[in-house]
Amino acid sequence: MFLHKLLFELGYCHSNLPVITTRLGKKGKLRKVAKFSTLTYSSFNWIYDFWYNNKIKHVPESIDQYLTPLALAIWIMEDGAKVNQSLKFITNSFSYNDCLLLIKTLNSNFNIKASIQLAGKKDQYIIFIWKESMTDLISIVSPYIIPEMKYKLI
Repeated sequence: MFLHKLLFELGYCHSNLPVITTRLGKKGKLRKVAKFSTLTYSSFNWIYDFWYNNKIKHVPESIDQYLTPLALAIWIMEDGAKVNQSLKFITNSFSYNDCLLLIKTLNSNFNIKASIQLAGKKDQYIIFIWKESMTDLISIVSPYIIPEMKYKLI
């Protein structure tokens, strides 16, 4: 709902509230899923070109210019998952080198230490934030994390 509100206020989607459905997750946990569509603007084609090469998603070399505290917070809310006293990013669609670029950017932009781990399938990876970097991460993103997502940081 946060993302829908943000995109609506920027004029990138209709006011229709997202459709919320449920699905069965791991260990029988019921999960809510919210879906909505954004509007299409040809002026944003550069973003697609920036992230896709021959229809394959990759991390742009200049990601460091775009990974701001707000962007990091949104990434956590969308693809972050709490792991004990740490956090992981679900980055299965990215190559090892893409994940390497992301952890280098986390370190250079925010002094966040992270590592790459196999996600359980060949050529699928996750980024794992080191426990000792969590205090810094929390201080960077807390102003942007909505209350419903704070559990990912505690």
